[in-house]
Amino acid sequence: MKQPLALISMLALCVAGCSGGATASPSTPAPAPAPSPAPGPTPTPAPTSTAALYTPVAAAHPTAGIALPLGKCVNMGNHLEAPNEGDWGRAIAEDDFTIIKAAGFTSVRLPVRFSGHASTAAPFTIDAAFMTRVRHVVDLATAAGLNVIIDLHNYDELMADPDGNAVRFAGLWKQIATTFASAPSTVWFELINEPHDALTNARLPSVITPALAEIRKTNPTRPVIVGGEGYSGIGSLATLPMPADPYVVPTFHYYDPFQFTHQGATWVTPTPPLGRVFGGTADIAEIDRNLQTVRDYISRTGRVPFVGEYGANDVAGVPVSERINYYGTITAAYASVGVQSCAWAYTNTFRLRDGDHWIPGMVEAIRTTTTLQ
Repeated sequence: MKQPLALISMLALCVAGCSGGATASPSTPAPAPAPSPAPGPTPTPAPTSTAALYTPVAAAHPTAGIALPLGKCVNMGNHLEAPNEGDWGRAIAEDDFTIIKAAGFTSVRLPVRFSGHASTAAPFTIDAAFMTRVRHVVDLATAAGLNVIIDLHNYDELMADPDGNAVRFAGLWKQIATTFASAPSTVWFELINEPHDALTNARLPSVITPALAEIRKTNPTRPVIVGGEGYSGIGSLATLPMPADPYVVPTFHYYDPFQFTHQGATWVTPTPPLGRVFGGTADIAEIDRNLQTVRDYISRTGRVPFVGEYGANDVAGVPVSERINYYGTITAAYASVGVQSCAWAYTNTFRLRDGDHWIPGMVEAIRTTTTLQ
């Protein structure tokens, strides 16, 4: 997740009600209910809509490696990356992916807490029932005609001690890769969600190289996604180490401005107050600077990244119109430089869908590039 260093130090990552010291990404809402924060001061009104400032163009073409035909994408947030499916909201339903496809999405990102369902001793066996569940979910998504990103999510021990967990990490990916070796080419792997703490860009190669080697034994050409340090904020692109592999794709996450996207987020300490609106002059200037960062990265490396997560909290007190403007503006902005993006999230957190219906205006606001590749 993109956030200033000062904000990183404020994040309280322990998730209420989780056992064994499990933690959550800052983009993942705490599952336990908490009182709403006190409203902040009355903000200066922002423009009604800023999405029209940006015009999507054709998807950028890489000169090195590949780009993914992501299209319109949504994260299956707070499902399989919870300690147990259902702990942080409802479980994935059999018809979810046909609903998502019918709404115009092309891809889903599936965060999975494999590390929480595996032995800590070699060969680090992943629980068979859990792996079967993941395979069933992936099969449902591919049957619905969606691309699927299998994302290894919430491996907190790896963040605290990369060297001590590198062998286990590779062992987990050996099993995942074997399980999905016969999956369609529309299934892609994301090595690790939001590296942070001790897992810096400098230490990433020693961790991801053995895991990628295990994947390539059974999946020689399957796309593999790599994000960088600092919760994969856009600044991580500056030093993101990319393996010498033409099928590796870079990613970053975008939650700027943090005081808007995480207002009322009780899993952040101190909780950003309610009342921050989006779309003022400073917000647009920040987006434009970040778009230039992406342009520079593409020019420098020849690789085309994608936005693996972006979104805004759906806590009571944040007007839906503000969220609609944010999702529309961020997706249109990145599509204006040929970069595709994946919304956080479907129905359990930062919701696009509420119960049996899409939140009016949310899905329609999301933009993507005018071509997939």
